[in-house]
Amino acid sequence: MNNLLSAFRLATLPAGTNPFRAEVKAFLKSSLEPMPADVRARSWMGFNAAFSRKLAARGWVGVTLPTQYGGASLDAFSRFVLVEELLAAGAPVSAHWIADRQSGPLILKFGTEAQRQFYLPKICAAEAFFCIGMSEPNAGSDLASVGTRATRCEGGWRLNGRKIWTTNAQHCHYMIALVRSSGEPQDRQKGLSQFIVDLALPGVTVRPIRDLTGDAHFSEVFFDNVLLADDALIGHEGSGWAQVNAELAFERSGPERVYSSIVLLEHWITCLRRSPNASAHAATIGRFATHLATLRNMSIAVTAKLVNGESPLVEAALVKDIGTEFEQSIPAVIEAAIAMDPDAAVDAELYRTVAYVSQVAPTYSLRGGTREILRGMIARGLGLR
Repeated sequence: MNNLLSAFRLATLPAGTNPFRAEVKAFLKSSLEPMPADVRARSWMGFNAAFSRKLAARGWVGVTLPTQYGGASLDAFSRFVLVEELLAAGAPVSAHWIADRQSGPLILKFGTEAQRQFYLPKICAAEAFFCIGMSEPNAGSDLASVGTRATRCEGGWRLNGRKIWTTNAQHCHYMIALVRSSGEPQDRQKGLSQFIVDLALPGVTVRPIRDLTGDAHFSEVFFDNVLLADDALIGHEGSGWAQVNAELAFERSGPERVYSSIVLLEHWITCLRRSPNASAHAATIGRFATHLATLRNMSIAVTAKLVNGESPLVEAALVKDIGTEFEQSIPAVIEAAIAMDPDAAVDAELYRTVAYVSQVAPTYSLRGGTREILRGMIARGLGLR
């Protein structure tokens, strides 16, 4: 327990990231068209390939990837700053998000040199967008029970099965899928492998799923005898479980696990500045600020571990779990604050924004691992189970 607690001692970003932050702020000010808060609140779910290409032209997609593959060779602290500013501004980053955050680093770490040379430059140029194939129907949060199967055949592998809750699959070029390459679902983690699936291949069907907000960023993906070449396999056959856990450390610990509702919070505070009753909410804003500062410190501490080459699975799970509670509390508290004065006029933009975030907030505790799964990981890390 002491080792876990010591991981979250006061952490700060290196002073050298300050000029980069100023550069990112200036870019966003000049490159982002004015958007209402309810549009900006979509941010890392907002798909805009043209904006991703603008970032790529500055070298800000795949920023941590080596220059030899088209990246900027910046460290994870610089990426933290970039992500923080993009989310605070409500920039639409969903197109390149997954490839930049985890698919690119995964290929860099476990892929062959041929895979690195083919995929990474495309990622850094915002020419190849990736999605993640982990969850499956009827499997709940039990990732180890995946039934989608890749079978050896002449010319490579034959893929059959389906994935669900796959973000932006209908817009993406590739999926990195966790599938079973040997054994049975009862074998759990054994026999799992990761494959890069070209979503344009024959036999791939993508069906978007519309959510409560009216958006359709999730999809169900079907594989019907999809032929994958031998070089679609990432890493070694059967090493998928270890690889996917390393990948999830990138997914669970970043600012996006703290800032999902930040545009709503910022717009509410802006509206309060025009309200005669602003002082009634001072304590609430103070609590939000305190929680945000603490969570940000925890996220930076995990980033420091990633910079040091560690794989902080438990620490990342803790940040994600607590961060999700914070993100989900923001729309609930703001709705209650609005309801306290039913006769007061509500800013139309604020109303649309809180409605959207309230509807989408339940997904925060699903993506990147459900709350129950994460708390099991944390309990094991603390020696409680």
